[in-house]
Amino acid sequence: MSLIRTPAIPSEQQDAGASLSVEDLAVRVRLASMWTAMLFLFAYVDIFGLFRPDVRAELDAGRMAGFDVGEAFLLGVTGYITPACLMVAATVVARPALARTANLVLAPLYALTIVGGAVGEWWYYVVGSALEAALLVGITVTAWRWGRSPTA
Repeated sequence: MSLIRTPAIPSEQQDAGASLSVEDLAVRVRLASMWTAMLFLFAYVDIFGLFRPDVRAELDAGRMAGFDVGEAFLLGVTGYITPACLMVAATVVARPALARTANLVLAPLYALTIVGGAVGEWWYYVVGSALEAALLVGITVTAWRWGRSPTA
């Protein structure tokens, strides 16, 4: 007995009113995969930063990126990363129009903040941020094309 129920994927022979097509599922999985890869890069670039002497010294002084590390800072950082984390699941389970819109709004916003945060950073951070931004561009392009006719 399986504890996880998976919905049946409609075949092309089923009526056109089916709520989930194989193409729709493929786009959703591709988007969720790019969000996941971006989040891994995001986490690892930040984790690698903890090995930098200047970052450790700043943390020892109770500061990070010019901010006091306290409850408000940590809550803000949590608020910043939470939407990206939720996009992994939301892209798969939300209604197509909502998922597409959320991807089209959030991916460019994150790309702007990531590029802005990389200015003046060490090369490992710039390269990691460039890869994150490339994934976010991929998300934006994929979401833009989602549901559009091939001739459009």
